[in-house]
Amino acid sequence: MKKYILVLAIVLLPLFTSQAQEIGIRLGDVLGNDAAVDFVLPTGNSSRLHADVSFGDHVGAEVLYDFLYKRLGDTPNLNWYVGVGPSALFADDLFLGASGEIGLEYHFDFPMAIGADWRPTFWLIEETDFRGDSFGLNIRYVFNR
Repeated sequence: MKKYILVLAIVLLPLFTSQAQEIGIRLGDVLGNDAAVDFVLPTGNSSRLHADVSFGDHVGAEVLYDFLYKRLGDTPNLNWYVGVGPSALFADDLFLGASGEIGLEYHFDFPMAIGADWRPTFWLIEETDFRGDSFGLNIRYVFNR
């Protein structure tokens, strides 16, 4: 249990110290769990970091780089995004892999964002496996809006 807390501290500390722009929850399949704490950190005009830490039967963490984050059509508050990044699952064994992400997100005129995404994951370490059944709903508070 101590090693899980240490890993979570290592994952969460940079997110809190970098003054996260959005924080909330992700509901759905999150690395085998049902919910996660969800963070978004902008890295430029059309890119961002999207990180999750999930709890449940195991502890999971993902840090995805959304290299495409763009407005969809003429709707200024509706965005789509595509990204990829590392995933870790701390169960009886340690699983490491890479996840992809594609989704839609709407920013309201008040400080809230809601989105839906699909995250396929390719596990490389402990077992080689592909999971394409991870869909989620993100609800986040938007700072400095």
